[in-house]
Formats: sequence, structure tokens, C-alpha cells
Amino acid sequence: MLLELQELGKSFGEHEVLHDVNASIERGDRIGMIGANGTGKTTLLRILYGEALPDTGTAAFGNGVTCGYLEQNAHLDPTLNVYQTMRLAFTPALEAMQKLEILQKRLAAYPQEQEIQEQINHCNAVIDAMDAYQMDTQIKKVLNGMGFPAQTWEKLAGVLSGGEQTRLRLARLLLERPDLLILDEPTNHLDIETMDWLENYLKTYRGAVLVVSHDRYFLDAVCTKIWELRGKSIQVYRGNYSAYLPQREAADQRQQKLHDAAVEKAAKLQEYIDRNLVRASTTKMAQSRRKQLEKMEIVEAPTAEAWELNFRFEYDIEPYDELVIMKNLTVRIGERTLIDGLDYIVHRGDKLIVAGPNGTGKSTLLQVLDGKRRPSSGMVRLGSGAKPGIFTQQQARRAGRVIDAIWNQYPRFTELEVRSHLARFGYRGEDVFKDCAQLSGGELARLRFAELALERPNLMFLDEPTNHLDIYMRESLTKALDAYTGTLLLVTHDRYLMQTLGCPILYLEEGKAAIYPNFEALKNRNAAKPEITSRSEEPTKKQGYGKEQRRRRAEVRSRLKAVETEIEELGAHIVELENEINDPEVLRDHILLREKCDELDDTRFHQQELFDEWERLAQEQEEMEADGE
Repeated sequence: MLLELQELGKSFGEHEVLHDVNASIERGDRIGMIGANGTGKTTLLRILYGEALPDTGTAAFGNGVTCGYLEQNAHLDPTLNVYQTMRLAFTPALEAMQKLEILQKRLAAYPQEQEIQEQINHCNAVIDAMDAYQMDTQIKKVLNGMGFPAQTWEKLAGVLSGGEQTRLRLARLLLERPDLLILDEPTNHLDIETMDWLENYLKTYRGAVLVVSHDRYFLDAVCTKIWELRGKSIQVYRGNYSAYLPQREAADQRQQKLHDAAVEKAAKLQEYIDRNLVRASTTKMAQSRRKQLEKMEIVEAPTAEAWELNFRFEYDIEPYDELVIMKNLTVRIGERTLIDGLDYIVHRGDKLIVAGPNGTGKSTLLQVLDGKRRPSSGMVRLGSGAKPGIFTQQQARRAGRVIDAIWNQYPRFTELEVRSHLARFGYRGEDVFKDCAQLSGGELARLRFAELALERPNLMFLDEPTNHLDIYMRESLTKALDAYTGTLLLVTHDRYLMQTLGCPILYLEEGKAAIYPNFEALKNRNAAKPEITSRSEEPTKKQGYGKEQRRRRAEVRSRLKAVETEIEELGAHIVELENEINDPEVLRDHILLREKCDELDDTRFHQQELFDEWERLAQEQEEMEADGE
């Protein structure tokens, strides 16, 4: 046994997060820990890794068990490059190699010293255990698998985006190969290919894996056991997430029957007591029943959790058939082409997913389709009768209470109508009076979906709609989008959502765009050609340096200056955010801390995009200057 939890409990002030937690981890376990946001999953992980102490109970590791933890908001040494960061995983072996060299020289001078030989044996054992003589091979294998091609290995960790830093921390942790691998949301910021690679790696991992994830596809692919954190404790289920669902439903039904039977029995006892307590002939029997009732323990009913959310997206206006028309559509970011000359029509009731690796411009393309950006050439037009609704990846902060967000837009609603509507999206009781400025990313997303449902759009543009949502809200949203009879265009990495919708996927990769008929075709894209591909760029002939070239040279010079200014501004904002994150008041507010960390990740990601654009522009400027000489 690697780890055993016994009657573990944890509170923050008067707020009890964990109570009487009992569970164990064996070698070879692949455990997925699930639960609604705020139920204490990260708190439990921090206790397991030793970053926090339980108030009651114990978390006991087996002798010599090593543990590695991927937390959501950790930092890397910004002065080390990608490859040097990976070499840190082999620090014990590298130190052993240095010591071994010294010991071998000493042994040559004193061949009879047994202690020297024992130290040499120990060093060799450390090196062999980590297979350190194959260190470079291991590093390159994991880096390539985690989406770091060779040209990125010299990049400093400090200039990586938030998503890239998460991937690099995970890659280094995989190389350390601890007995127990603890991962908190490991698929965040990963594209489809990297998630596939990680799943295959974890399936064959020699130790045990405990992972917190809201990614159903990942939980189904990797996990053989589910820990459900519910009611401040853990329920253990065998199998992956899909196997857990019917087990949980059956357990809830059993618990509900026991509760109903106990309540019914208690009611009958109380009725007998009320009828017979005052009658002399039956007083003793009534008193006996009362003692029985006082000792009786009524089984609690299953707690109503977020998976019971039930909402739909509907619309009133039926638009014309051709709803989103793309003709000769070309979209570029700087000199990078996302789509070249695409002709495609999204018909009424169609669904279209935009997918692809990180940084390929999926959100930019969606902004072109929903009208926020102009295409580089060609056109996008919405058909007559279109009533669009938009969900952005990062929800803007707003003032007022949750209930006001709905009531201000629909003042004729009664309070009961507003509260009933918000309850469908998980805002119950006092939650409706929360200050919107204090909401987490997931809570803001749920509020925006509540607004969308009332807007009743017949065309929805959604940018990463499942980000920040817990697994239960993801499940409810997936069902609602699948049942939606309007037209849907969305950007997502969520493979379960892709699989469920079963619709065409516009896939962006390396400056090219291709359309696959469904998720299965996308998974097998290396074995078959896509159904539709955007036309490839034709090589252009080198022309003389004339008026058009001078115009382009001026554009590049102007854009370079603008990019440099924006990079400096983002750098200042990053420093400001880092200072805010280290502020004691922010550190005490876990919701605000998560928001600041999310904003820091997004800012770093945008800054890296600008660095990449600056490099391309600078190279283009050098080439133009060389041609003009």
C-alpha cells in the first residue's frame, strides 16, 4: 500500500471542508478524484503532498514511497531554458555522477578502501534507478510528447506562456517517476495530440496516479477507480467515469430508500406516541416508543449536487437556411495564414467545431465568424433572421449581485422567476446574492449561460465553453448543447463534447485548415485525408523592390513598433499581477487568488504570441532590407 487515509478532517475557521475521509492507494491504481468546485479537492491534494496538515486523522505513506505533485499555479525558474528545466528531474543522478568521478579517483589511489567501494555502489544504484545514462533520450521523448519540438528547447522558462509552463512542469514531473503521481487538472492548456500522448503514458506508468480532472474523456481513458468528494467525505467506485455513473445512481437510490423507510417509521412512531401517551392504559408503551424514536438514526437523503442542473437553450425566430456563409475566406495573423480561400456554408441547425493545437488562432477565427474581426480577404455573412449569442473564453468582470445580472435585463420578472431560472444554473439560496466581482471563472461562466438561455439566440458562438466548469456542469452543458436545435459554432479542446455533438470539425494546424466530418475522423486523421481541405498557398515569385514592397516595409516597421509597445505594457502588467498574487490579502482569498493566476496565465500567453509575431516581423524586415540593397 502506498498511502492510507484514516478519519482525515480539515476545516478553515468554522467552515469544515473534509470530514472522516477514509481511502487508500495501491501501486498500479489510476484514481480520478471528482467533485463540484469548492468541495475541497485541491485542499486534499495539498494535505497528501505535505503542503498542508489535516486537523484530524492521518495520511500515512508506506516506507520509502516517493510522491510528485503537479499543482495548478506553480512557478519555474525563469533563468533556465526548457532543456535545463528537464535536467532538474535528474538532479540526484547528476550529483551521483559527479561524486562517482571523485570516488573512482580516490579508489585508484586507495584500492583497499572498502568504504569508498560502498559509496561507489550507492552512486551507481542511484544512477541506474533513474536510468540516467539514457537521460537525454528520456528528456527528448517526453518533451516531444508534451508538445515541445527541438526548436523550443533553448527558450527560457520565464518567457513561456501559462499553458506552456504547465506542460513543462508536467513533463519534468513525469521524468522524476515518483511512486505516487498527484496531478491537479493536468489536461488544462493541452491540445488533443498532447492529451492523447499523456493518456497513453499514464496508462503504462509504473507507479500509482491520483488525478483531479473535469475532463470526462480523460477520466474514461485513464482511470480504473473514482474517488467522489461529496458531503465532505470520499465515496470510492470501481472503474472509469462512465462505470461510476450508474454505480452512483444505484447508491443514491439505495440511500434514498433507506431514508424514506426511516422517515416513514419515525412518522408512525410519532403518530403512535401522540395517540397513546395521554391514555393511562397505553402510556408505558407510548413512552417505550418515544425512547425508540429518540435513539433512532435517520439515514440522510442523497445530497443534491451540481449534476442535477437541468437547462436548455431555445429560440423563437426561425432564420433562413444558409445562416453563416463563408466565401473565399482568408484569415491571417501577421504573416501566418490560418485559413486560405475557404468556401463553406453553415446551414440552419448545423453545428461546427473549431479545433487545433494551442496558438493556431482558433479564437481569432471565431471572432471573424461572429463579426468582431474583419477577414484578411473574402467574406463572412450571416443569413437573414440570424439572432446570435456570444460566449467569450474570458468573461468580463461586472458590478452588482448575481440576481441583478438577470433582473436588470428582465425587470418584469418576479424575484421567484429570476431565482428559479438561476437555480437551473447552480445558483441556489444565498448564492443569488453573491457579488459578481467575487465570482470564480466557473461561476461567471454559469452566469453567462443563464443569460444566454434568456436571450434565446438561434445562432451561438462559443469560445471554450467548458473551461473553468466542474465535471457536473460540463455534463449538463454538453447535454444542453447536444439538444440545442439552433445553429452552433464553437471553439473547444473538450473531446467528450466533440464526440457527443458528432458534428464537423474545422481543424487548424501549421497554417492550414481542414474539415473533418466528426471526431472519429479527426482522431484517425493521419490514416485518411480530410473530407475538405482549404487550398494550399501557392509559392509566390520573388519580385523587384517597388511601390508595393515599400508600402509593406512601412507596415512592418509600424507594426513592429506597436508590438514592442504592447509587449512592454504586458510585461509591466505581469509584474503587477505577480506582486498582487504575493499580497497576503490575495493569498488568503482562494477565489481571488485563482482569478489573478488565471489572468497571469492569459497575459503571459498573449505576451508570448506577441513575441512570436515580433520575431516573424523582424525576420521579414531583415529580408526586405536585404532585397532592397
